[in-house]
Amino acid sequence: MKEMVVLYPAMGMGHLTPMVELAKLFLREGLAVTVLVVDPSSSAPFIAAASAAHPSLFFHRVPTASLSPDSSPSSGFVRMLDTLRQATAHIRPLIESLSENSTVRALVVDFFCTDALEVAIELGLPCYLFFPSAATSFAVQLYLPTLHSTTSTSFKDQGDAPIHFPGVHPIPASHMPGPQQDRNDAGYKALLVHFERFPRFDGILINSFESLEPRAVRALKDGICLPDRPMPPTYCIGPLIVEGKTSEKHECITWLDSQPKASVVFLCFGSRGSFSAEQLKETATGLERSGQRFLWVVRAPRNEDPADNFPGPWPEPDLEAILPAGFLDRTKDRGLVVKSWAPQVEVLAHEAVGAFVTHCGWNSTLEGVCAGVPLIGWPLYAEQRMNKVLLVQDIGLAVAVEGYDKELVRAEEVEAKVRWVMESEGGSELRKRAATMAEKAKEAWKDGGSSKAAWVEAVKVIKSGGNRIRG
Repeated sequence: MKEMVVLYPAMGMGHLTPMVELAKLFLREGLAVTVLVVDPSSSAPFIAAASAAHPSLFFHRVPTASLSPDSSPSSGFVRMLDTLRQATAHIRPLIESLSENSTVRALVVDFFCTDALEVAIELGLPCYLFFPSAATSFAVQLYLPTLHSTTSTSFKDQGDAPIHFPGVHPIPASHMPGPQQDRNDAGYKALLVHFERFPRFDGILINSFESLEPRAVRALKDGICLPDRPMPPTYCIGPLIVEGKTSEKHECITWLDSQPKASVVFLCFGSRGSFSAEQLKETATGLERSGQRFLWVVRAPRNEDPADNFPGPWPEPDLEAILPAGFLDRTKDRGLVVKSWAPQVEVLAHEAVGAFVTHCGWNSTLEGVCAGVPLIGWPLYAEQRMNKVLLVQDIGLAVAVEGYDKELVRAEEVEAKVRWVMESEGGSELRKRAATMAEKAKEAWKDGGSSKAAWVEAVKVIKSGGNRIRG
């Protein structure tokens, strides 16, 4: 029978995309892969394209029970976690069915899907955790149960006081993810359960590479993030990012072809990033005043809490209505605004792009790092403020806009940061550091590179069925 691994990502493209890149690695090792997908409606085109390109990659929809209004938690984030928890009931029969015609070697789950660990234990199946974000973020979450047990104050009550985690630059309490701000919140309690399961996995696969986050990687290897119990084997196998060009040339690529080298500021804020109408106008004004060329992906204004916008389709933006009057006409010779989506990897790889204004989501961060583009951080939600601390204060690959943690980033700040990166000596130094890290990202997956070596070891263990689950 053919050998297979089963992958179980969380909901949302930010989780599905890196998991599919992981699937491609397994395919190259001669393993068949089945990806279990919860609520695939919003990702249907992506799934269809991946299936067509990789015949040995299978997607299987996991049934979910709809939550009644009375039982549904108020937070969209908690609803997502609850949906994944309920879906776990269907995982065992799915794996048993797959086992009839395949030898399932391992179950690999997203860190929001750790309920499936119990299923793997019941089936005697090795189970691995895939962490699609930074090693720094993983070190924080791994240590959080220890911090929780030794403190009694919520992060929301500590303002900007620095929180210390092993191997991590001090993080202001206000920069911890929203669901973790209040230790009495349902989201915090649910996440704590997931984090407490981390040490029980047979191994941890992290979408990062050693030279990008040396402090955090060393702390994980030394086990200091997990006092009083053994640390599972940890494999940094990144950067896992989407590669290749889109089948049809997007209008923005054609536009970039006509721009000078390293002259365009690219603004894009991920699959869920949106702003208020007022913020869109401030951003537009700042871009116009900067005098710089720009490519800006704009979404329609939506709910003020991005966590409650998950998942679901986005409305089409009416650019004339939401941007300042006359903006598109006044900037048409040096700027392009596209609606909702652009081929980000292809854009970042284009020689015309000279800076990337990003929400600091980890997929986007890695794509910017691999392209060697200097980053301007504008974190919005989830772990993005922690990523900003890593990128700005720790490894020096970004600057941040002032006001990202307030109600509004002013036009003056947008103008100032864009001009600083594109015109100043400091911006030139940032660009050099970005180029150096891009080379290190390539080296990580070359023969003898840290990520390739970690992957070879992980695959060897998985194929042999080793590393039985910890108690």
